[in-house]
Amino acid sequence: MADTRRNILLIMAVFALEPVPFGAWLALIPYVKETLGLDKAQLALALLGMPIALIPSLSLASRLVVRIGPRRLLAAGFAVQAVLVFLPLLAFNQLTLFLALACFGVFVAILQVALNVYAGQFEKQTGRIIMNRCHGFWALGLTAGSFVIVLTAGLPPIVALALPTFLSAALGIWCAFGLIRLAAEQHGKPPARRSLAAMPAALFIIAAYALASSMTEGAMADWAAIYLAERLPDGAGRAGIAVTIFAGFLAAGRFVGDAAKVRFGVVALARATVACAIAGLLLLILPLPLSFAYLGFALTGLGASVGYPLAVSAVAALDDTYEGANIATLSMITVIGFLVGPPLIGFLADTFSLRVGLAALLPGLCVGFVLASYLAVGDSGASRNESDADLLNRGDS
Repeated sequence: MADTRRNILLIMAVFALEPVPFGAWLALIPYVKETLGLDKAQLALALLGMPIALIPSLSLASRLVVRIGPRRLLAAGFAVQAVLVFLPLLAFNQLTLFLALACFGVFVAILQVALNVYAGQFEKQTGRIIMNRCHGFWALGLTAGSFVIVLTAGLPPIVALALPTFLSAALGIWCAFGLIRLAAEQHGKPPARRSLAAMPAALFIIAAYALASSMTEGAMADWAAIYLAERLPDGAGRAGIAVTIFAGFLAAGRFVGDAAKVRFGVVALARATVACAIAGLLLLILPLPLSFAYLGFALTGLGASVGYPLAVSAVAALDDTYEGANIATLSMITVIGFLVGPPLIGFLADTFSLRVGLAALLPGLCVGFVLASYLAVGDSGASRNESDADLLNRGDS
């Protein structure tokens, strides 16, 4: 029991430490945009570096997690990420920023898959519900990374970035080596590959629900500071607070998510939070006073908070043999949404306005509201061998 409690603390710590450099980078996006003299469309193209490099490496990430093990992959990933996060600050034009983000994005994705596979397997092996809190600590780490940049605004950006990056890397490596070895990690060779047709229909339906939340999370992470910089009189100077508010409420929603799931049920919780995200975006899109924007960041963060953690728990329960593969597949799909959403919004923002770009998230969230009913399929442990008709009937109940 003591070992289980200690391991839970280590899992939470790893989740908190992994996104610290990424959060710091997000708060520096307005600085990089101004330094390189990029408009919104040019920045959007540069931001495509992450998803374009990510897509061919996603299948490799899931195989690495199974073959090497998530614990060792996390330790190595912390070290590599601590180096690659500096590349965007060294960029001198749009192309080099694109390439820098491509390198950085690959390891962000690998670390995300490793984190969620380990937490999902631990949750299923021990019966302890921790997924929402894990992602709460992830959001807290994202908040801490962005807030350090706000606090160190007078320092050179590369120095400000170094402070949280190296500390989080050192602590993250130590925590990763302290994680216990799970039974799922002792199977040796990964299970046989499945064809697309052999994968459960519920996996893709749940992933579609999570995709709406992840696109909203990614869009706000990249564009919240830009949105606020356009509305503040001093521009980019204090715009990083938008990321801090958004990520702070993202963390708050996840910290109460496990208890709320038990109290209200997975479907009710999912739909309530999606409704919050829709309301928050409307406050940012409509021509309202600036004070409403801060409330919009908060509601959107709360609304995007539990979508992905609920989906991870649901797909982990779909199958005993392929639980790791299911989590990895979900992670791949949602990471693509997290990284593709911001560039798409950037193109719309450059053509029309940033408010129009953010409005493009609303249809996906409305679809996610409907698909939330399918979370009960995975949550009840549906088998991957169920027919599509059975899944549809259960999802509509």
